[in-house]
Amino acid sequence: MRQAWIIDDDDEMNHAVRLMLELLDFEVLTYRAARPAAKMLLDGRRPDLIVLDINMPEVTGMDFLEFLGMRAELKGLPVIMLSTEASDVRVNEAMKLGASGFVSKPVTIEELETVIAKALPEQRKRKPRGGSNVS
Repeated sequence: MRQAWIIDDDDEMNHAVRLMLELLDFEVLTYRAARPAAKMLLDGRRPDLIVLDINMPEVTGMDFLEFLGMRAELKGLPVIMLSTEASDVRVNEAMKLGASGFVSKPVTIEELETVIAKALPEQRKRKPRGGSNVS
């Protein structure tokens, strides 16, 4: 089973996104801060996907994206930004730093599924929740 990490300091958002990702067949780990997740990455753990909030205390989502971009072994790790800050400037900044996608809070499962399909091309080949074939 594929693994996704959620990095967000909002417990309610972590819970909601966790449920959505589990419905999309991900095993999910949640982190309330970026530093513990960064430590796990430095220890060699790799998720298939990271869902990352921008506004967090101490280490922001943008800081975390910069950290990923500075480490060759972590470049290309699919990261979907999840934020209430969805201005064009903020979205463009995140994408330039290496984000694979961006969704606004509150997010629906359909929005999350769409951005995951773009970030993880093999997702498109999977059957959707309803069981019909995807073209």
